Amino acid sequence: MAENVQAETTQADYMVFGKTGWIGGKLIELLKEQGKSVHAAESRLENREAVAAELDAVQPKYVLNAAGLTGRPNVDWCESHKHDVLRVNVAGTLLLADLTRERSIPCAMFATGCIYYYDDAHPIGSSGFTEDDEPNFDGSFYSETKAVVEKYLRLYENVLVLRLRMPISDDLHPRSFVTKISKYEKVVNVPNSMTILHDLLPVSIDMIEKGLAGVFNFTNPGAISHNEVLDLYAEIVDPTFTYKNFTVDECNSILACKRSNNTLDTSKLTAIYPDIPEVHDAMRAVFTRMKAAMDAEA
Repeated sequence: MAENVQAETTQADYMVFGKTGWIGGKLIELLKEQGKSVHAAESRLENREAVAAELDAVQPKYVLNAAGLTGRPNVDWCESHKHDVLRVNVAGTLLLADLTRERSIPCAMFATGCIYYYDDAHPIGSSGFTEDDEPNFDGSFYSETKAVVEKYLRLYENVLVLRLRMPISDDLHPRSFVTKISKYEKVVNVPNSMTILHDLLPVSIDMIEKGLAGVFNFTNPGAISHNEVLDLYAEIVDPTFTYKNFTVDECNSILACKRSNNTLDTSKLTAIYPDIPEVHDAMRAVFTRMKAAMDAEA
């Protein structure tokens, strides 16, 4: 069914795509807390006419795109819905980049760093992959599409690409990485870069208002393993919690597609924002805030 492209005029500082999603919802909430006017986009990314009409009606100063298909309950879904993923994650994202460029609107794309996998040049314990390293992970269709679209987003001078990884919130939201792995029967024990939303979502707003563009690894500095995360969870939040490990190969054998494991080099980001906390410190702070909120509700 075609979308109605007649958009009601309602100007706002920010226009956010992905209003029904986890990160999109958090961005809308954060912007409102900061006293900024926000319009939650109604149009679908892949409908050029509808997106163009809504942009012209709202005339935002900035656009934030947290929309996209990641799959439910996980990225395995993308393996059997490839055309849907291409339509939204590639065609739709590039359409938005093009339409905002035509209107000289800065646009932040909330992307992924799950386009790399540890290799000989970037082993576990290294500083990790930079923004200029070529993607080397093709174990999932989702990651393939993200690598492709990032290549072309680099051509848009108005676009800021923020590579999140394994995002984590201060609560046990179903989409939070902590919630996911705490419910698995077994977990792998591999260090990874991770994005603590409490620390980094406010930074994303400051970045687009500063006029920054290009690709940024958007994680807390350093890498932390699944075991370290769950050990902190058990120490601070739930002392009864236990877990088991299995190998990466054993994990891959039960999945429709492989999972990316990597460390992202955050030097480019921390050169501008040196106060972003290291991931181990940030994770402890997450669970401290989580426990305090739980105790307050009890």
